[in-house]
Amino acid sequence: MKWSEISIHTTNEAVEPIANILYEAGASGIVIEDSFDLNKDHPDQYGELYELNPDDFPEEGVIVKAYLPVNSFLGETVEQIKSAINNLLLFNIDIGLNKVTISEVHEEEWSTAWKKYYHPVKISSKFTIVPTWEEYEPVSSDELMIELDPGMAFGTGTHPTTVMSIQALEQTVKKDDIVYDVGTGSGVLSIASAMLGAKHVLALDLDEIAVKSAELNIKINHIQDRITVKQNNLLDGITEPADVIVANLLAEIIVRFTDDAFRLVKDGGYFITSGIINQKRQEVEEQIIKAGFEIVETIMMEDWVTIVAKK
Repeated sequence: MKWSEISIHTTNEAVEPIANILYEAGASGIVIEDSFDLNKDHPDQYGELYELNPDDFPEEGVIVKAYLPVNSFLGETVEQIKSAINNLLLFNIDIGLNKVTISEVHEEEWSTAWKKYYHPVKISSKFTIVPTWEEYEPVSSDELMIELDPGMAFGTGTHPTTVMSIQALEQTVKKDDIVYDVGTGSGVLSIASAMLGAKHVLALDLDEIAVKSAELNIKINHIQDRITVKQNNLLDGITEPADVIVANLLAEIIVRFTDDAFRLVKDGGYFITSGIINQKRQEVEEQIIKAGFEIVETIMMEDWVTIVAKK
């Protein structure tokens, strides 16, 4: 089968919304090439190992690539993608150069090539993220290993917003807690919460494919007895209280349900929000405080922010 590779040169801020646009357009696989990954000094405090080829990365910004089947609707689909990306400007999302290019590839060229970008990475003092196709032996007896199959567009759990979320969960989740993971994606935060001792985790996502991806990863990690995955719009219709609510989403989405989060978090419980680009930090903090929370910690990594708030 012939496939068309659509490549968008954009910004780090726009990666997640553009990835969603591409997936909704029918993309069968997404690759993210971030120039920052190539140029940054990678800390070795957790024993991370990197071997990156400069030829695989842009000189600046981020390139998001997706693969669409070559058919009679391809031209129309590409135009819809371009229009949807331009509409991100309405939400004050910086789309950068927004240079879009199209090329043709054969299925065998991309179906496995993207795996070269992903290797085991120790992201905290406790957790190591391991792609399912990689062999990895834990280096300590208390190391927690999360196996992930990235699937379509949900990543391998090593994005700064995910790393910070997991580090925040390590500080807040206690044995027998109830945790809600809003916008679960790959399910990695739900899996981490269960491994940290949560009695039950409710993983929520509006995207049907995200639900399936999360269910697969939860099964891979043999932890499905403590996690329920549900297709749901944010916290709509949820009534039972939780000890911790975590949401790794865009700032524009987080501010929509801070009141619901406050309603559902138990007294003394936590609301962890991530996926926030630094320039949107104040907007999210103000909304969280307005809802009634107290901000107890702010974590920063690169240009991303994670906020830990307490009720």
